[in-house]
Amino acid sequence: MHLGAVRPFSVEEEEEEEEEEEEEEEEEEEEEEEEEEEGVKCQIPNMRGSSKRSSHKMSVQCPLSPPPPAAPPPPPPPAPGLPPPTVSTQKKKLYQTIASSRSPVEGNHTEARLLLSQRESSFRKDLQWILVNNYVPSLIQDGPQCGLVALWMSAHLRQPQLSLDMETVVQTALSRGYTAQGEMFSADNMALLAEEVCGCKAELLSGGLSGENAATIITHLWGRQPVLIPYDEDFNHEPCQRSGHRAHWAVASGVLLGLDQGSVNNDHTQPDITLPWLSLATDSSCPCPVSSSAVKEVFILAKQGKSLRYQLWSLDRVAQSNEQLRTMDPQRANDGTRYVVPEGGVEAGLAGQAVLLHTRTQNQE
Repeated sequence: MHLGAVRPFSVEEEEEEEEEEEEEEEEEEEEEEEEEEEGVKCQIPNMRGSSKRSSHKMSVQCPLSPPPPAAPPPPPPPAPGLPPPTVSTQKKKLYQTIASSRSPVEGNHTEARLLLSQRESSFRKDLQWILVNNYVPSLIQDGPQCGLVALWMSAHLRQPQLSLDMETVVQTALSRGYTAQGEMFSADNMALLAEEVCGCKAELLSGGLSGENAATIITHLWGRQPVLIPYDEDFNHEPCQRSGHRAHWAVASGVLLGLDQGSVNNDHTQPDITLPWLSLATDSSCPCPVSSSAVKEVFILAKQGKSLRYQLWSLDRVAQSNEQLRTMDPQRANDGTRYVVPEGGVEAGLAGQAVLLHTRTQNQE
C-alpha cells in the first residue's frame, strides 16, 4: 500500500501551535473566572466539601426576587344616607357601655340609704329627717331622648299599672310633632304627651320651682307621685347653670325632708335599720308637713337617662338650674340637625317649668 509522505513540523510551527494552545487555555480560564464572579454576585452557596474546580462550563442563573405584595383593596365606601359618627354619638356609646356593666339597685329606700350613708356628715343631726320614695326603673337613653326616657320611667308609677314600651313613647312624640330627634324643648308638649301615652292627668307647673311651687312639688312627691323636671346637667349629672346649653330632663320620685324635731308623729314613720337618724314614712295617709315652718332642708331623689343610679339633689339647686334655662347650645343649634323648638326658644319652653303626673287619675278625653 502506498502511503503519502508525512511532512515534518518545523520548530517555528511547533512554537506557534503551543502559543495558540496557551491562548485558548487563558481564554477558558478567564471565562471560568467570570462565571465564578457572577456566582458570587448571585450569592451561590460555596460547596466547601469539594476542593476541585470543575473542568467544564456551568450554566449559572441568578434566582429572581419575589414580587412585592399586592396593595390591600381600598375600604368600601360608606353606605348612602348614613352620616359619619359624631362626637355626641361616641359619648352616647360611652355612657351606654358604662351602664351595661352595672345593675340598677331596686327598692324604694335601698339606694337612698347608700347615698345618705356616703354623705352622712352633710346632714344636720339636730333635725328630724324623713324619707319618702316610690321606686322607678332605670333606662339609658339612646341619643337626645332624656325627656322621653324620664317620661317612660315615671309611667311605671301609673295606677293601675300600665305596660308602656319606649318605642310607643318615641313614635307618639314624633307623630305629634313634639320632637324630631328625641329632644323635648317644651314642658307644655311634655304634659300633652304624658297625658296621651300614660292616660293620666299631667299638670304643667310654671313660674319657677321655689316658693309655693316648691311646696306643690314636695307635697306631690310626699304623695308618691312623680315630677318631670328640666334642668342643666353637669358632667356628674347634677344640676348646674349653663344657660340651657346642657338642658336635660330628670324624673323625681322621692323627697327627703329635714324638719324640726317632733314635727312628724312617729306613728306614721319607722326608724331606718342602718341610719338611726333617718326615719321612713310608712303611712301614705300621713299629712305632708311642708305647710309648716318646720321644714328646714329639702332634697329630691331623681333619675335621668345617662345613669342607672338614683341621685340626691337639693331642691334649691334644682330650682336655680331650672330657672336659668335660656338658650340651646350654639354647637347643637348650628350642627345642621333639625330640632323642634317652641316659639320663644328654650326659655319659653323650659325655664321655670315642671310637669306633675297624677298617676292615680285617668285622663278625661
